[in-house]
Amino acid sequence: MTISAQQPGPTANAMRRALRRARDGVALDVTEAAVLLQARGTDLDDLTASAARVRDAGLEAAGRPGVITYSKSVFIPLTRLCRDKCHYCTFVTVPGKLRAAGHGMFMSPDEVLDIARRGAEMGCKEALITLGDKPEERWPEAREWLEAEGYDDTIAYVRAMSIRILEETGLLPHLNPGVLSWTDFQRLKPVAPSMGMMLETTATRLWSEPGGPHYGSPDKEPAVRLRVLEDAGRSSVPFTSGLLIGIGETYEERADSLFALRRVSRSYHGIQELIIQNFRAKPDTAMRGMPDAELDDLVATVAVARHIMGPAACLQAPPNLVAGEYGRLIGAGIDDWGGISPLTIDHVNPERPWPQIEELTSKSAAAGFEMRERLCIYPEFVQRGEPWLDPRLLPHVRALADPAGTGLANASAPVRGLPWQEPDEGFTSAGRTDLHQTIDTTGRTSDRREDFDEVYGDWEALREQAAPGMVPSRIDADVKEALSQAAADPTKLTDAQALALLHADGPALDELCRIADELRRDVVGDDVTYIVTRNINFTNVCYTGCRFCAFAQRRTDADAYTLSLSQVADRAEQAWDVGAVEVCMQGGIHPDLPGTAYFDIARAVRERVPDMHVHAFSPMEVVNGATRTGMSIREWLTEAKAAGLGSIPGTAAEILDDEVRWILTKGKLPTADWIDVVKTAHSLGIRSSSTMMYGHVDQPRHWLGHFRTLARIQQETGGFTEFVTLPFIHTNAPVYLAGIARPGPTDRDNRAVTAMARLLLHPWIPNIQTSWVKLGTEGAAEMLRSGANDLGGTLMEETISRMAGSSYGSYKSVQDLIAVAEAAGRPARPRTTLYGEVPEERIAAARASDGHLPELLPVLGD
Repeated sequence: MTISAQQPGPTANAMRRALRRARDGVALDVTEAAVLLQARGTDLDDLTASAARVRDAGLEAAGRPGVITYSKSVFIPLTRLCRDKCHYCTFVTVPGKLRAAGHGMFMSPDEVLDIARRGAEMGCKEALITLGDKPEERWPEAREWLEAEGYDDTIAYVRAMSIRILEETGLLPHLNPGVLSWTDFQRLKPVAPSMGMMLETTATRLWSEPGGPHYGSPDKEPAVRLRVLEDAGRSSVPFTSGLLIGIGETYEERADSLFALRRVSRSYHGIQELIIQNFRAKPDTAMRGMPDAELDDLVATVAVARHIMGPAACLQAPPNLVAGEYGRLIGAGIDDWGGISPLTIDHVNPERPWPQIEELTSKSAAAGFEMRERLCIYPEFVQRGEPWLDPRLLPHVRALADPAGTGLANASAPVRGLPWQEPDEGFTSAGRTDLHQTIDTTGRTSDRREDFDEVYGDWEALREQAAPGMVPSRIDADVKEALSQAAADPTKLTDAQALALLHADGPALDELCRIADELRRDVVGDDVTYIVTRNINFTNVCYTGCRFCAFAQRRTDADAYTLSLSQVADRAEQAWDVGAVEVCMQGGIHPDLPGTAYFDIARAVRERVPDMHVHAFSPMEVVNGATRTGMSIREWLTEAKAAGLGSIPGTAAEILDDEVRWILTKGKLPTADWIDVVKTAHSLGIRSSSTMMYGHVDQPRHWLGHFRTLARIQQETGGFTEFVTLPFIHTNAPVYLAGIARPGPTDRDNRAVTAMARLLLHPWIPNIQTSWVKLGTEGAAEMLRSGANDLGGTLMEETISRMAGSSYGSYKSVQDLIAVAEAAGRPARPRTTLYGEVPEERIAAARASDGHLPELLPVLGD
């Protein structure tokens, strides 16, 4: 008996109440769901009837009433090696058995393509690539095979074979490689329209306790698997997941698992399909004596899943595991049969052959449903397009999709290979390329994108997620004592003392700023430094979904633009002519630009202006370039340096705390990846700035953690040139318009952050920069009196903060920056990107033009 079966049943009153709520369409809670999972007999009939009505309403709304779907597929078991030891699994084997059977550690390319080609000849459209988790981390034989074939890891081989399947057969890869990191998703998204991984269960004890079905399997930890589901959503990957029922979980644990899936689905709108799979005991496994999950148990779980997930969800139960009882699954609320192969077996359940498609069609018709073929990517996501479908896959999907626009498959479409390549558009001038000028006159077309309600995820779910993090911390440390320590030796400030100072106000804040300013004077002197630079934002087309960003546009939006390479070079040359020593170049994550485009940008500037310092490409852009090219971060940065990259901006950091980060941004790189990019750049001699954007859904405790992280990195690498404070501009920021973020930092916040940056980053990062773009002249001067020593650059053009609603103009002249320093009672001098001396020739050019570009409009006052 399973644990579930041993539980005492619910009372009749509890069952009646739960069934009534289900019939009435009232949202269920975990307790009610656990009760309904135990429905049997007439109660189960009642439950399935209401679930079927919910399903039917969803199909009607989707425009396919009475349709049940399936995918015609081939199953490709790329490797049966795995680092996990699930106690019910017969798919996984060991190297010795593979050798004895005459097999390699992985399927060879020829073996993979032979199956895919034969599938294409039979009209299959999906290549289901399934494999064990990270086999090279457990088995030396797997690692040796990969190395011999020229692959860094299993994911690299999965990517390579996906491309060959697309190009040589036309099948669409659906990838099941197990636990993936955020970076893995970026590597695989361009080569597969969809991916999947079963959650199985959220019952941690089944993983952590000896004898549990997942004990000894690091990739089966529920928290790890939930993180994968969230990273898929953040990466806009259409994702399949589901439950494996009857492996020892309680009904309450099963209900909790369904609600966990609903939470992820609601937050990211990225779960394309939910599979409810019943456990089947297999010989030669540790769980061979465990009874199979009963059919009633499966039917009840499908029905409860339908109620919890709602009418829009797509639900599947594998038809080869129910001994022909197809009608009961349809009656419980499924709307999909999953992948059915006319060629290959189900390698996970090899003893259970697929039903014939004709038989399944007949049984579905008997239940009142027409069976229609779909692609591995579900119809809704085909119709959504970007950002859920990478442009490199668009030709492959369009070739197989219903031309009527239903998002389903074109059953009669020929399946043949198409080239997989970077989009052809490249750097073609397009859109509102004069935005750098007209942002200060005409302004932006509207305060938000047309897809505001969808692109950033579910705002209500986000509001709930943000609430706990915005609760202020309790401050126990004595402020006077903390000020004394800051004055005596800021390197010995405890976290409690630092937190107290980050909350300082009134006279205590004044004293904190005085201490920071004295330390600034001792470390870097009185000179206020600035750089004559030009910002060049080469495109604002971006589908990452950062919720704080008002700069990003879809390619079809009125304010969208992309510069050509010659326009980028023209702007760099104009900047050089008026005395610039640097161009700072960043852009949106444009889906049509290849990963090598960044090299072209750097090269274009250096070829036109050989002595210009190229300060370009945030860590997010670095990851984008690396994953698009299939290069490692180190390889990509090495190539970028060879193309002319001098240093990178430490933007895309926001707050280096994933609690805050995943509220601020849907799809940007996690903290660990940001750190990896920066440390790798530093190790290659590519220096960077460091930044912090604050004043949104964060609290001082998050600022403290951010400062400590930067200090640790700098002690290890010494690669940061400065720290830049970036106050959140709220006016047009989506997260503010949705009522979640607060309206930027207060003056108190700005002073405290600047002062504490000086103290907490001492002595490792000596240069603290304030932002005139975000604070204006008076605000920047105040920060110069609070520990800052640098004003940043002339910019010459600036669209990111202006699109967000900053009212302080797009650029400052040299004299304007000198005036800001004078307002703080300090002298000013120019610097280079790396805080070196500026050549006299550059100083003279800047003096002659005052840093003005003749084509630009007059400088705006505050």
